[in-house]
Amino acid sequence: MIVQVICTVCFLAVNTFHVRSFDFLKADDMGEINQTLVSEFLLRGLSGYPKIEIVYFALILVMYLVILIGNGVLIIASIFDSHLHTPMYFFLGNLSFLDICYTSSSVPSTLVSLISKKRNISFSGCAVQMFFGFAMGSTECLLLGMMAFDRYVAVCNPLRYPIILSKVAYVLMASVSWLSGGINSAVQTLLAMRLPFCGNNIINHFACEILAVLKLACADISLNIITMVISNMAFLVLPLMVIFFSYMFILYTILQMNSATGRRKAFSTCSAHLTVVIIFYGTIFFMYAKPKSQDLIGEEKLQASDKLISLFYGVVTPMLNPIIYSLRNNDVKAAVKYLLNKKPIH
Repeated sequence: MIVQVICTVCFLAVNTFHVRSFDFLKADDMGEINQTLVSEFLLRGLSGYPKIEIVYFALILVMYLVILIGNGVLIIASIFDSHLHTPMYFFLGNLSFLDICYTSSSVPSTLVSLISKKRNISFSGCAVQMFFGFAMGSTECLLLGMMAFDRYVAVCNPLRYPIILSKVAYVLMASVSWLSGGINSAVQTLLAMRLPFCGNNIINHFACEILAVLKLACADISLNIITMVISNMAFLVLPLMVIFFSYMFILYTILQMNSATGRRKAFSTCSAHLTVVIIFYGTIFFMYAKPKSQDLIGEEKLQASDKLISLFYGVVTPMLNPIIYSLRNNDVKAAVKYLLNKKPIH
């Protein structure tokens, strides 16, 4: 998996270098004409497929409601059920809140554009959307790494678990994740939005995704390339290394256990998190690391499959997180039943 994410970073750099070459060509072509800076962007979305827009609207609306309800229930359960006042469920509550924030930054505007055909977004609105999307993505990578470390300590060093992951420690770990993600996003957003945008203002995406926006810039984006590569190393590769080595130690410890019941319990405590990690990083890798012929100069139209992948990453993954944790975790299921039935947990 580490190799996959390193490939992801490399492809991001290559894709952005393609953007840079395209920018220089645009700048040369427009040298003899007036360059009018754009004040708003147009989100193309599924404008090329008008017959299925209503289907997408219904699907996204249903999934968004599931995201709000599912993650909301997990947050409430982790707050009001004393059985879930542990580091693992504290991180899970943060992950659920993050998924709500992430989808709420883009899904409502996507729904409006699908049903009303209103596809324009202001320059400042695009910056805000880009900031929240990038911040939530960065923070989620760090949180998944923190959760892997939590599982490592729980399985490999259970006697020292309350000491290593004290309340001060896990609250600080979550705070660092949110703060680092916010700072990273602020830097990337400011660097992107300081660029001049002239001529073409059509973003070939559902939302203001940073790579799609950079393709429209008519200036040198070398600094953006450098900072994005550094960002991907810090927020994709490093957390995944923590996850990888944590699960290597967990697997080794589980295989050393003599009790079959103990092995099953250890696998059970890790399976939900590992499933979320595979879906999250697997989708990122598939989105960015696969060859993209549409990135060639002169190609502006994304394939329908790429937009489906984008939908999966932006909506389906946050929807699956609470479902996975609810189905694979007895404590969460018991807490949800308690909240719904208001009966004591035995």
